[in-house]
Amino acid sequence: MALRRVETIAAMLSRGLNWGVERVIAVLMLVLVLDVWLGVIDRYIFHWQLPWPEELARYLMIWAALLAISAGIARREHIGIGMFVLSLPMPIQRAILFLVDLIALAAFLYLAIYGFGFAEGGMRRQAMIFGMSLALPYAAVPVSALLAAIQLLLVALRDQGRFIPVDLAEGAE
Repeated sequence: MALRRVETIAAMLSRGLNWGVERVIAVLMLVLVLDVWLGVIDRYIFHWQLPWPEELARYLMIWAALLAISAGIARREHIGIGMFVLSLPMPIQRAILFLVDLIALAAFLYLAIYGFGFAEGGMRRQAMIFGMSLALPYAAVPVSALLAAIQLLLVALRDQGRFIPVDLAEGAE
């Protein structure tokens, strides 16, 4: 009974976290598309020679791509592991999934811990075009790694060693 409650709470928290992350990714992608279009219009129509659209696009793409890792984790969308693991007997599936989750969690925590130092180092560097500190673009690494670690822990608690690809829209009833 208590184990089922942990699974339910973990699933609810995972779904909520993913809902927020996916909205942030959507906004970043919208701004990225608008920024790229502005760069195209600038280059081929108006010839304003704006120096920043390409650099902004790079930072937006990095943030969106790294944040998308936690969204993939929430849905257990790793086709290689899924196809391989599902072909094995259930006890072996559970052991492999637990081991993969543990290794991935350690890797994401490592990235998060050392990524904060990386982002802090970005405070001493300047973006060429914007003249801003590179701490914000560099912060994509530790922030996304921490989100991925949290999401992985929630998914591991939710799935309890079972490979359950989840359509998060189903659980929103």
